[in-house]
Formats: sequence, C-alpha cells, structure tokens
Amino acid sequence: MTESLLEAYDRTRRWIPARIPGGLVYEMDGPLLRITGMFRGFVEGPPVLPAEELDDLITGQCTYFAGRGESFEWKTRSHDLPADLPERLTRYGFVAEEPETVLVGRAEELLGESPLPPGVTIRQVTEEKDLRAIAAMESEVWGADWSWLGDDLIRRVGDDPDAIAVLVAEAGGRIVSAAWLVLKPGTGFAGLWGGSTLREWRGRGIYRALVAHRARLAVAAGVDYLQVDASEDSRPILQRLGLHAITTTTPYIWTP
Repeated sequence: MTESLLEAYDRTRRWIPARIPGGLVYEMDGPLLRITGMFRGFVEGPPVLPAEELDDLITGQCTYFAGRGESFEWKTRSHDLPADLPERLTRYGFVAEEPETVLVGRAEELLGESPLPPGVTIRQVTEEKDLRAIAAMESEVWGADWSWLGDDLIRRVGDDPDAIAVLVAEAGGRIVSAAWLVLKPGTGFAGLWGGSTLREWRGRGIYRALVAHRARLAVAAGVDYLQVDASEDSRPILQRLGLHAITTTTPYIWTP
C-alpha cells in the first residue's frame, strides 16, 4: 500500500491550481516548479532530477532569487534522486530545517468521532479578524512572528474560497487551535495544514477533532486522499488515526 500511496502523492507535487491566489506566480523552470509572492520563494522538482543538470538547476534558482533579494525554500523528500541532492544544496549554502514525515490516508477512513473537551467548539472562519487571530495564535505557539500567515490565509480565502476551509477551535471566545484543508482539484488529494494548538490545550483531543472535521469536508468535496507533512508531535496521532508514513520531507532554505 505504501508504494502505491507514494506514487499517487508524487504525481501531485508540481500541481498548479487553476485559480492562482492574487499576488502569487506559479511557473515551471525546466523540471522545477517555482512559486513567488509568498513570504519566501518556493521550489520543488519531481522525484527524479537529471544528475548531470542538477548543479545548473541549483545555481539557476539561487541566481533568480538573488536578483529578487529574496530567500526561498527547496522542498526535498528522502526518496528523491539523485540521492546526494541534500549534500549539493548544502554545498550551495542552503540550510536544512527540521524534517517532517509525509503521511497519506483515505479521507473516508478518518471520519471517526473525536469528542471535544467541555467548552470547546469548532467553526469555519472566513473573516479577516479571525484569520489575523489565527496568525497571532500561531505566533504564540511557535515563538516567532507568523503575521505573514494572516496575509496568506486572507488571500487564499478571498480569491478561491472553495479551495480552502479554515477551522478554529475556540474556548471562552479565544482561539486555542486552528487548522485548514486545502483542496487540489484534479488530483484526488487535499492537504491538512495547520493543526497548531496552544500548549495548555494540548492532549485533550482537539487536534484529532480538527482532523475528523476536515475529513468530513474533504469527503463531501469528493476527495479520495488526505496528506499531511507531520512534525514528530503530530505523527503518532495521525498514524493512530489511520494515515500511513510514505516518506520524509526536509525544507532547505537559501538566503541571499
């Protein structure tokens, strides 16, 4: 099963939406997909890149983003070829962030009931004030400025509201957790993103409830598979819910 899930996942990696959110640019540069207009650039390739061209591909992206004065992420997976891609990126000045586990599961298998703690409710949000509040909550969780996330969610919800569903878990009028579902029409896949919870509210089933709620939305939208890039905190929970680990992903960051 894992092999077939990996093959299906790999086919979605360079997906370009039919409706691109305003301010973003998706473009192919040879075998690479490049995205600009976010808080930093983004590049990824297919599972196999031509080894003899790899150094030129790397220098080409560095030159492009240097011209913009912008950092960017090159997203890698552990099964990518050539196998020395991480070493080559490091040689060109990229810095690895924490690896995450890529998990995939059938949406219809993630619909189990997950009761919320007393006083906690889930609702879908679209208003700017709620999306800004999510960014503030994420900043508190991660101890860094995540204000860019508010801008990103506002743009995505405003430009293509059918492609994203943003959920918050609230207690006493305060957002204690947030997560969103991003559809990839034409691929059979959707992504589970976010899922961050304030420390004092962890371990109470909120994360699981947000997964189940998004799975129901995904099934209603005709999605077959859900995919997550999971931290080590989230991975065991998601595997218990029925998702399967298929590879790992590590972002490599280059800064001019």
